[in-house]
Amino acid sequence: MMQPELLNGSSLAFIGDAVLSLYVRQHLLESGLTKAKVLQETSTKYVSAKAQAQFVQILLAENTLSDEELLIYKRGRNHRSDSIAKNADVVTYRQATGFEALIGYWYLTENKTRLEQIWNQMKTTI
Repeated sequence: MMQPELLNGSSLAFIGDAVLSLYVRQHLLESGLTKAKVLQETSTKYVSAKAQAQFVQILLAENTLSDEELLIYKRGRNHRSDSIAKNADVVTYRQATGFEALIGYWYLTENKTRLEQIWNQMKTTI
């Protein structure tokens, strides 16, 4: 059995990236978008490092995260990565990685309520 609390930030972000991408794609299709180019362009508004970093800054400013969630975010943000951001500076990339780590943690701990709550907030914010 997987123990999400023992995974490093990069591993949590790896699964979080996939989960967020699925949520975004489902949302866009449910919104009636069907053209591949439009879907790709619109999804970037949610999954880009810049968008994720801006959104997590809102969560932090509003004290939305619990102490435990803040630790998970920091684990993802502070994890030394060999990856290089394509379209973002290092700070933005790390903040986005921290956010993806949170998504991954909620998914792996089956905290669907929290995942949905944050996703709904993200949809209305972006």
